[in-house]
Amino acid sequence: MFKKIYVPVDNSDHSDASVNFAVEFAKKFQSQLVGSHVYAAKMHDVRFKQMEYTLPEEYQDEAELEKQRRIHDTLITMGLQLISDSYLEVMKKKCAENDIPFEAKMPEGKHFIKLAEDIQGSDYDLVIMGALGMGAVKDSLLGGVVERVVRRIETDTLVVRNIEEIHEQKGHILVGIDGSPESFAGLKTAIRLGKAFDRQVEAVGVYDPYLHYVVFNSVVSVLTERASKTFRFKEQEQLHEEVIDTGLAKIYQSHLEIARTIAKEDHNYDLKITLLDGKAFEKILQYARKTEPWMLMLGRIGVHSDPDMDIGSNTENLLRLAPCNVFLSSQRYVPKVDVRAEETVVWTQEALDRMAKAPPQVQGIARTAVHRFAIERGHSVITESVIEQAMETFMPGRSAERMTKVAKEVATQTVLDSNAIKTYICGDCGYAAKDQQPVKCPVCGVDGDKFQMVDKDSLQRVADQEGGVSEEQTFDGVRLQWSDQAKKALRNVPRGYMRRNVKARIEKSARVQKIGTITNEFAMQIINESMDQASAVREDAPELKAVAQSRESDDTSQEETFESPLEWTLDARARLNLVPAGFMRNITQSRVEQRAQEADLTTINLDFAAQVIEEGRSLDNEVLGTYYQQGEHAAEAESDKEGTTQE
Repeated sequence: MFKKIYVPVDNSDHSDASVNFAVEFAKKFQSQLVGSHVYAAKMHDVRFKQMEYTLPEEYQDEAELEKQRRIHDTLITMGLQLISDSYLEVMKKKCAENDIPFEAKMPEGKHFIKLAEDIQGSDYDLVIMGALGMGAVKDSLLGGVVERVVRRIETDTLVVRNIEEIHEQKGHILVGIDGSPESFAGLKTAIRLGKAFDRQVEAVGVYDPYLHYVVFNSVVSVLTERASKTFRFKEQEQLHEEVIDTGLAKIYQSHLEIARTIAKEDHNYDLKITLLDGKAFEKILQYARKTEPWMLMLGRIGVHSDPDMDIGSNTENLLRLAPCNVFLSSQRYVPKVDVRAEETVVWTQEALDRMAKAPPQVQGIARTAVHRFAIERGHSVITESVIEQAMETFMPGRSAERMTKVAKEVATQTVLDSNAIKTYICGDCGYAAKDQQPVKCPVCGVDGDKFQMVDKDSLQRVADQEGGVSEEQTFDGVRLQWSDQAKKALRNVPRGYMRRNVKARIEKSARVQKIGTITNEFAMQIINESMDQASAVREDAPELKAVAQSRESDDTSQEETFESPLEWTLDARARLNLVPAGFMRNITQSRVEQRAQEADLTTINLDFAAQVIEEGRSLDNEVLGTYYQQGEHAAEAESDKEGTTQE
């Protein structure tokens, strides 16, 4: 797999870690190692000439200067060669101890230029480099040499960030899948590495349903009336919510399913897959910080990159920010399986002929929309009548008629009629369907019994208890109601682009799930996630620290002012604190205490509190299905994990 591995060295900690990685790779794959250290003697010649005017007068004679130049050149060149040889000698000894073929190289010149030239002109299968070099300081994220080299080569590259001994490094291999041949090639490499180093492999895909909403929301306020009519943002957003967003989710889920098929058929490996929504590099970075992988495998360029691009923007950001070793895959692999071959329904010839009549620029989206419609309603064969039914709902092929209808609805709409629409939310992936409960989820494929209906009346009652509601109109005329507590929570987000983006994400999520009233709990799910992501990326941002400290102080103050007519055991209090602070925790506490008084209890222990909270979840399900419980479940799982570790 890796016949020849190239390792630049400079005696830094990350360089030493790279050598250790290379030795382990060579032992697993019977590789030859090539060590290289570039020295820059000519740079010192230039510096010496620039300093000649500072020499004593007796050295200012031309002949004497020439003599000193030769002496300096000889000493510097010899000295740098000795240093390079010493660096490479360390690697040479390690190779000799493990019977690994070794070759040393000591080119002279500019570091990144000589390294890139050597890599481009050689037959190396892998380059292993440290993320930082000798010039690293506290705030360094990525060394200048490695950054310049990876932009100029097309060889698979492992950038080493973890400098611990390899046998002490924990974690799995996380692979980013976006449908590009580079990402699929990276998957195959990751599985081979996983088997060789006994590491689990997981594939993650990310789609972004929020970007267009944020853009539309920003642009619409600066357009002229004529431009607004031309772009028709209201109808565009409706089309996105009804068709395109789910189409994106389905496409990226299909990429992951193909990845799982490749793993099973080509490597006999059961691959775990995870689909996330949001900005690609941000979501993968957040997931990496949460799961702490050993290695992050990425395609050097992505599915939307120009073939001549040096490195994709998501890969570049993750290379700089990921807290683990990063492998850049430059190879390409086109899967044998085709997305359409994996679909669970078949098309009649008449249906295919009917689809062919749709405008070419919308056929892809139209096909996805019809397929979604068929899966939701349990059809295994798509006929002309199925297409006709789908077109009546959201077929892009009739976009002019559809947009006219939507425009009339928006013009006459005074408030989002939450009670007129039944919404069913998938408990696994969060996909929202309206009007009827799906037979099967078109995104993640789970059975329809995993869907739960949102009770809009209960949601409205929760909002009323949070200080009442006020109505706001979105950029395209849709009106949403915000509870008073939800609006206060949003004001805690720093002003400017961050607050605008968070507000747009809240609105978009509410609209996708057909929720007309935004409660504090709903808003806080997105606010906390967005703020945690931002503070993790910008640890030095004072405004983000202030918000985080404010949230911590709020929790602390609530903990310190805990009041109850009954006695709570410490473990019962800890269980209560897993419920999100604010209204949800207060109502849960009241519910538990009421049940305790009915049972004539004076002390509330863990078993009793957990039982009442568990019973109360059915009420939560009436409000928002499983959506609001995801955070609580995750916290409970983490608590159980910690408890098991302590035991």
